[in-house]
Amino acid sequence: MTTPEATEPTANNAARKIAVVGSGYMGGGIAQVLALGGARVALADVSAEIAQKNYDRLLVESDQFIADGLFPAGSTEILKQNLWAAKDIEEAVADADFIEECVPEVLEIKHQSLARISAAARPDAVIGSNTSTISIAALAEAVTHPERFLGVHFSNPSPFIPGVEIIPHAETSAATVAASRELVHAAGKQTAVVKDVTGFVLNRLQYALFHEAAQLVEQGIATADDVDTLVRTTFGFRLPFFGPFAIADMAGLDVYNFCYKSLQTGFPERFATPKILSDLVEAGKLGTKTGAGFLNVPAERTPELIAYRNKAYVAMQKLIEELGPAPIN
Repeated sequence: MTTPEATEPTANNAARKIAVVGSGYMGGGIAQVLALGGARVALADVSAEIAQKNYDRLLVESDQFIADGLFPAGSTEILKQNLWAAKDIEEAVADADFIEECVPEVLEIKHQSLARISAAARPDAVIGSNTSTISIAALAEAVTHPERFLGVHFSNPSPFIPGVEIIPHAETSAATVAASRELVHAAGKQTAVVKDVTGFVLNRLQYALFHEAAQLVEQGIATADDVDTLVRTTFGFRLPFFGPFAIADMAGLDVYNFCYKSLQTGFPERFATPKILSDLVEAGKLGTKTGAGFLNVPAERTPELIAYRNKAYVAMQKLIEELGPAPIN
């Protein structure tokens, strides 16, 4: 379930006390986001010295982001007011309403950290993990009152990527999910709630694309540079505005169904037609041209949708030309 809330921070976090455990690149970026959103945020790490060093780094980064026009003027002052380095995990979490665990992606390290957090935090404090790969249920084994625990997965670089995965496990309460989403929205981000399965959603999609791209290069069908060029300038060009289901609805689900059959002549198993697609086609739900598909956009809105799409793509191209090519080659 996604939410289209505005990406400007609100005042809703003003009274919240938050702890971020793990003050490295990801944890530090998340702390910046939450502190700039108005919350009082404690940074904790394996030592007070490391937490303080990363606190100082975040202020320097903020100054540079302001100079580059990436953070608003005054952001560093807000961080100085709202962000602080704790001497240890226990001090950071003692009075926190929400705690985000951002330690390395090693189950043992996460279990140890979550056990310390659970022992020192208030029993009603919500605990989130920024894991991108480890089962939330497996992590919950180290958490007392596991109903207050879930995945809250930011993406790198967290100050600038707007989406956050919210991943409850089987015992997570609805109140915990709601509170976590509200906190993330108040910091100017958008959320999607997904089930606790291997890879969640973000990484299943990301690695599926990379797997196919790597095979194309391995088989000599295209170079890595050519694959990147095609992704950037064709279907990837659409993705800032439309997800895969909106794109399919606009293209026509009957067209997608036909293309799957064509792909199956060379790759019968890898490109088997998804049942959810064939069921819609058989029901005559072909996307925007019939007013029903994956997203059920009414047919009368098609001209408005096409106008938005064309305007968005022209604006994207202008932005790319303004920024110039990425400094890769």
